[in-house]
Amino acid sequence: MNTAVLRRAAAGSPPRLLIAALLACYLVWGSTYFAIRVALDSFPPFFQMGTRFLAAGVLLMAWVRWCSGRASAAPTPWPTRREWRNAAVVGGLMLGAGMGMVASAEQHIGSGLIASFIAVVPMMVCGWGLLFGQRPSRLEFAGMVVGIAGVLLLVRGASFSASPAGLAFISGATLAWSLGSVLSSTRLPLAAGPSGFASEMLCGGAILMVISLVLGEQFAWPPQPQAALAWAYLVVFGSLIAFSAYMYLLGHASPAMATSYAFVNPLIALLLGIAAANEAVTRGEWIACGVILLGVFLIFRGKTTPRAH
Repeated sequence: MNTAVLRRAAAGSPPRLLIAALLACYLVWGSTYFAIRVALDSFPPFFQMGTRFLAAGVLLMAWVRWCSGRASAAPTPWPTRREWRNAAVVGGLMLGAGMGMVASAEQHIGSGLIASFIAVVPMMVCGWGLLFGQRPSRLEFAGMVVGIAGVLLLVRGASFSASPAGLAFISGATLAWSLGSVLSSTRLPLAAGPSGFASEMLCGGAILMVISLVLGEQFAWPPQPQAALAWAYLVVFGSLIAFSAYMYLLGHASPAMATSYAFVNPLIALLLGIAAANEAVTRGEWIACGVILLGVFLIFRGKTTPRAH
């Protein structure tokens, strides 16, 4: 991809960091839906998400403090009281409500449908953004529409049924996640850099654990080996790497570009299903994947094309 285009898209952000962040959201997050389903065999939804983000937040914050303590490194300021408050609100929306209800939805409906439904996030971000003065370009809006159309084609031939409870969970999850995404980049900024990501994961993880306690979720020890490996994968790759990458994109790219992962994740989930569960892919589903990628392309073009005044 042309680095000059990426440089304009990120408004001065290093192109290599932008590429890495996009790839992390595209590739890693597409696999986390399957990992959440596997981990549910031993980890109930809110407990699973709470321990996941608390572990990732502690590790990331410890790394930040260790780097700040080195003589050759510039000290990283600790989040202020206001930034901790912002982290609690954003973390409560994106992680407490968003990821908690995603895991809950996977108790009722398949991970493929979850990944497909998440494609409505860019449209929801656009809707929330209008309330805060953000307007997508015509090409960005067209990319969102094309991407959602591709997702609808992707799930059209699938033989599954979704319970009302599952649909309610995933609908609430996408609403909360998209609102948290907009607030974090407009009204409720987090602390700069990794300490901001860590504070959000710590606050969101704590809220998730409170919800788990209130719901009386039961965790059986020891967990099944596959569930434990899936949980560890979610901590390291899903939280430390991909979630931090997403928060980086929110601060250095447009909301449309930051949420473009929602168009690619269904494709990744589909390919993972082929490899891990021997799922068959029809010609129509491959066509749908092409439509989804076209939507992603339109979003990039919309961001990198100067708007007419």
